[in-house]
Amino acid sequence: MTDMFLEKFRALVPKYLEDEWQEEDGLSAAELDEALSAHTFTIPMVLREFYLALGGCEDLMEAYHYFWDPEELEVDDEGFLMFLEDEEEQFTWGFRVGDLGVPDPIVWRRNNARGQWKSEEGTFSEFVFDMFDWAFSDEED
Repeated sequence: MTDMFLEKFRALVPKYLEDEWQEEDGLSAAELDEALSAHTFTIPMVLREFYLALGGCEDLMEAYHYFWDPEELEVDDEGFLMFLEDEEEQFTWGFRVGDLGVPDPIVWRRNNARGQWKSEEGTFSEFVFDMFDWAFSDEED
């Protein structure tokens, strides 16, 4: 399988942290497979590559929003695989379970107070790159 986003995700370390990407910034395939082994679902390719590239990089995994560790991923009662939450726990982001086979699926956001899911109208890769642009440009202002 060809890595579609791995290098783009790795490039986020020098872009935002002004440091070279190191192997410990990501998870090894064995670590990721072990963390996912208890789940009955398969994660999309783009999320897998995200963890391989950045799963060990706390500065990016916890930049204003908290990406869930692979073993913490869960599917809610409405059929969304949740992977991210904001620091105030007002919103949770996820994928529709029916879209998990799509390499780079559309991201959905749940308003935790109302329990309603709404499409972000962008794929995971688009969402992540936009989110980090927002998070790190906001810090510099």
